[in-house]
Amino acid sequence: MKTKILSLSAALARLSAGLMAALLIAGHVHAAEIPDPPKTYPPGELGKLVKLGEEIFLNTNTHPLTKDLVGNILTCDDCHLDGGKTKSLGTLIGTAASFPAYSPREKTVQTLQDRNDNCFMRSMNGIRPAIDSQASLALMAYVSWLSEGIPLKMNDKKPINMFYTKIWPGNKWVVPLIKRSTHENYLAGKKIWEQRCAECHEEGRWGDQSYNAGAGMSKLNKAPIWLLFNMPLEGEKLTRREAVDVTLYMNAQPRPDFDLQKHLPPAGTGIYNTAVTKEKHSVRSNFKQFGLDIDELRGDKVIP
Repeated sequence: MKTKILSLSAALARLSAGLMAALLIAGHVHAAEIPDPPKTYPPGELGKLVKLGEEIFLNTNTHPLTKDLVGNILTCDDCHLDGGKTKSLGTLIGTAASFPAYSPREKTVQTLQDRNDNCFMRSMNGIRPAIDSQASLALMAYVSWLSEGIPLKMNDKKPINMFYTKIWPGNKWVVPLIKRSTHENYLAGKKIWEQRCAECHEEGRWGDQSYNAGAGMSKLNKAPIWLLFNMPLEGEKLTRREAVDVTLYMNAQPRPDFDLQKHLPPAGTGIYNTAVTKEKHSVRSNFKQFGLDIDELRGDKVIP
């Protein structure tokens, strides 16, 4: 069956300003706090690098500099909508101003370049770019440009944009809902997906074409927050329970395991800035983290 996937950027352009404003207020990320993205590129060689970074951002899985580093059909734009310029959770406006930042996952202070490159290993299910490679530098330049004029405010707790660091990942309300989830919630998530998501994501983005089990969106306590702020692009927004149920259904589908060592660049192409050298995740372990048995939740034994 042919997969029909509507461009998130194109769909976002049709989203009314009123609906977006209501969503932002409901989720406590206020658009008024987030500046507009810059309108003009820097001059000269810097501007060329920023434009290159934007091209890579929008076409990560097909761009000549990154296509061999991506292991699925995703682009940076799939999670950071409209080129990272939206005024919602996932915006990249202000992200560069939050770095250097401490990362609990890597247990080191990370640069913006580190943070960008790490997405290739998880969300892209691919290989981390060599540090200071043309692709790595271009992406850093583009994300930095989106924060131009915003005062630096380094984050000593987590490498997250300053405009939504307080609500990500939202453990206070998310975790209790996750832990109380049952097979009925999984079925409810399936119904919501079929009725409100499948039009843009027919057949879903899972399996080998999706993010792996180490990505932020694979985590049951993170994906619901992103869904609340960004999906669906049109129509009535999800409730908290619905966002958790859709997350359960979406992330209970088969997807690649994550083994950190298999996603690092070849030896001699740069240092991976981390104090954690071994890390593994699977669909099963992601659910077990919250006391959920994936077989009981799904009602079958599809997940290895």
